[in-house]
Amino acid sequence: MKLRQIIDTILEKFLVALMAILVLDVLWQVISRYVLSSPSSFTDELAGFLLIWVGLFGATYVAGKNEHLAIDLLVQRSGPARRKFLELFISACIIIFSLTVLVIGGTWLVYTRFALEVKSAALEIPLGYVYSVLPVGGMLIIFFTVDNTIQFLNTQKDN
Repeated sequence: MKLRQIIDTILEKFLVALMAILVLDVLWQVISRYVLSSPSSFTDELAGFLLIWVGLFGATYVAGKNEHLAIDLLVQRSGPARRKFLELFISACIIIFSLTVLVIGGTWLVYTRFALEVKSAALEIPLGYVYSVLPVGGMLIIFFTVDNTIQFLNTQKDN
């Protein structure tokens, strides 16, 4: 099995698990608040952290499938040479953004949260763990974008 397929499978299962935990967390929050009249103290914070993880890993997964939100009207109406240029330019922009904002900026954020020993209010877990999704997601987006670009170039060679 290719590395890409392994990462896709792990990411799919991880996202399903995160969504299941998120649904159960919110369900417990509703039950504890409206049925038991004793709201749980950690469910709101956990739901927020899970949304961060689902959002970023979901974006990573979609970027890997090359189905991310895009306005591709210009690409569709371009000839082969211009399309190739636009695809490479878009890939370069994604890689630069992921590297600078997610990997470098995210790593700095994770490092400072651990160095300053910042903990979440209700769960009291180090926020560095919560924000670690940024550099990990950024590295995966870069991996997927490079792999998608190589596949695109190989299909262009065949045509």
